[in-house]
Amino acid sequence: MRPGGDKLQQVPVWDLPVRVFHWAIVVLVGASWFTQEMEWMALHFLCGYTMIALLLFRLAWGFVGSDTARFARFLKNPLSALRYLAKFHRREPDLQIGHNAAGGWMIVAILLLLAVQAGTGLCANDDVSSEGPLAHIVGKQWSDFLSHIHSVNFVLIEIAIVLHIAAIGAYGLLKRQNLLRPMMTGRKRLPAGTQAPRMVSPALAALLLLVAGGLVAFGVRLLSP
Repeated sequence: MRPGGDKLQQVPVWDLPVRVFHWAIVVLVGASWFTQEMEWMALHFLCGYTMIALLLFRLAWGFVGSDTARFARFLKNPLSALRYLAKFHRREPDLQIGHNAAGGWMIVAILLLLAVQAGTGLCANDDVSSEGPLAHIVGKQWSDFLSHIHSVNFVLIEIAIVLHIAAIGAYGLLKRQNLLRPMMTGRKRLPAGTQAPRMVSPALAALLLLVAGGLVAFGVRLLSP
């Protein structure tokens, strides 16, 4: 129960597919960096292919998935995001279901950065022994350019990760709101009577992920030299 006396209840806010996607991306970004540093390029490319499959799944889930997963639900007018940030310092009860106006745009930015990273990786080369499955199609000049973009874009991803972690910390310090727990449990304590978002069956998510993985595997096999 909150100080004001309002009863709280556990409300489902994040479905299992969104949570699995979130933590899988965390693991994949770390694994991609580590395999690059260790020069385990076969595993590095496998991380990239898996990333593409997950991004294709998330794109589809953003249109047919649960309410809080849908882009139409959390992408607001950019002015709404600015207004939200202007009052960020205020401590207030956490009544948000899904991404807030600013958080939604941050998620889209991260997804776009990951898409650029995976896409350029398909065309990249290391000038030694490894190249992406599309490098021979785009040609050496473009492959070198996209390799440079691949490197620079990862720095942007690192910056985005730092900002994301800083935002989570700021929510905890300034607003006393824990954003990690709902992303792990899928639930949040909200006032009694709060209407839960509509959740779509994980079976559909599994089917979409299977299709996405199949498309990536077929595409890589078809286009590889």
